Amino acid sequence: MSLLDDFVAALEQGKEAISAAATSDALEKVRVEYLGRSGKLRDLMARIKEVAKEEKGAVGQKMNEVKDALTGLLENRTGELASSAPSGPLPDPTLPGITQRRGTRHPLTQTVDRIAAIFERLGFSIADGPEVEDEFHNFDALNIPENHPARDSFDTFFLSNDKILRSQTSTVQIRVMEKIAPPVRIIAPGRVYRPDTVDATHFYGFSQLEGLAVGEDITFADLKGTLGVFAREMFGKDTATRFRPHFFPFTEPSAEMDVSCIFCQGQGCKVCKRSGWIEILGCGMVDPNVFLAVNKKRGTDDYDPEKYSGFAFGLGIERIAMLTLGVDDIRRFFENDLRFLRQF
Repeated sequence: MSLLDDFVAALEQGKEAISAAATSDALEKVRVEYLGRSGKLRDLMARIKEVAKEEKGAVGQKMNEVKDALTGLLENRTGELASSAPSGPLPDPTLPGITQRRGTRHPLTQTVDRIAAIFERLGFSIADGPEVEDEFHNFDALNIPENHPARDSFDTFFLSNDKILRSQTSTVQIRVMEKIAPPVRIIAPGRVYRPDTVDATHFYGFSQLEGLAVGEDITFADLKGTLGVFAREMFGKDTATRFRPHFFPFTEPSAEMDVSCIFCQGQGCKVCKRSGWIEILGCGMVDPNVFLAVNKKRGTDDYDPEKYSGFAFGLGIERIAMLTLGVDDIRRFFENDLRFLRQF
């Protein structure tokens, strides 16, 4: 092999070595190996005296071409390695990793799930309905007369096309009875809307859970027993209940249910206003007029008030959550403040 061929071979070998160098240190070793004082090109240059006089010009020219080519390839590879190198200090592999936070359910969702689980064990199923309603399901079928204050724009959000935002989940009770004949035993959690002034205990959009049981020979005793079990499961086995007469258009008789204060065990504190009791829900026996309205809509007499009776109740999810979680302002649930939500 001639010296000219050796220069060509050195160029090809140098190209491969430069391309394979993955670090600056490896590239520097390649530079020294080929262009250093004791490198391969220096050794080949020393053999030029062996070349015939008429060939020295061609060999010298090839020698310069190889040197320039390798020098250019080294510079390009140096730039490539520099651009791919990480900027700033290298990470310390001995440091602990960054923990990924796991998401949790919203505290209101947790409260709904807990309440629903209690009633499901009592034989209730979960029902749902639309949040945009009509006046029949929100008022007429629930025995709410046309001159009732609840129909005023100060108490209900009215939309176009004779639609409203439902002000109570009692609408789901009507829709369920329209679809199925008795017996019925359902709970209906969901969002409701009222134009309330926002403060620590009121919000224009909040959550309710309504319950309905319809069958033969259902009495107020069944209502008290069911809600008593719920109160003890929700607030503790020593929780006492009491029922105070009240008025709701869709139940008769009607009552408000109180539980013994979970903070002072009924001894009296600032939360229960020194009374020892906290109101948590409204309830009562289904008014026969509600059954008649459903029958008219169904075109049947399946809900015969002479044969069937039932009870209904409704509670505010936020109120229960505030009591069980120790939250003093309803607005906390809707601010999406992760510092607050991560506590639950």
